[in-house]
Amino acid sequence: MDFDVVKKRRIKKSYRIREIDNRLIFYRTKEESKLMTEARKFGVSVPIIFDVDTKNGIITMEFLVGKRIKDILNDLSEKERIRICKMIGESIAKLHNNNIIHGDITTSNMIYQDDRIHFIDFGLGEKNGEIEAKGVDLHVLMEAIESTHSRYSNCFDYVLEGYKNKLKNDGNLVIKKIAEIVKRGRYR
Repeated sequence: MDFDVVKKRRIKKSYRIREIDNRLIFYRTKEESKLMTEARKFGVSVPIIFDVDTKNGIITMEFLVGKRIKDILNDLSEKERIRICKMIGESIAKLHNNNIIHGDITTSNMIYQDDRIHFIDFGLGEKNGEIEAKGVDLHVLMEAIESTHSRYSNCFDYVLEGYKNKLKNDGNLVIKKIAEIVKRGRYR
């Protein structure tokens, strides 16, 4: 290959029964690659997948040379930070419009490259159209921003602004669900 790739490999767990472990590795590898492929189809930037080896739990994908949002968000100008946060929200809305739940939306799982935000690590993702699942997805990001970017916790407000601008249905219900999740102090 004339370009850099990264291989995500699921590690066998010695404490699991081998047959169960093999099925889990097969299923999770297949599901993650499927979610990434669907996300790309719906206009969300994700690494290009070159190969999926479900038997060995390996996804070979494009190596992104950009920077993690986690590493740059605090150092951006306010104007640029707001723009990036709105872009994040718009991308999440594209996922949720198509019932794709990322499962681990944090600024560590976003790479900024070529003025686009690429989402990585769909390993905890799923197809789910429930308002609760979408609310939890956003709640994870809210907590990540509050802990990692505490000086700029208002960033989440801009994420929601971008999200509401692109969300086709249920926008207000999802926002209400986030508030409900916060009040519960826990989430599913």
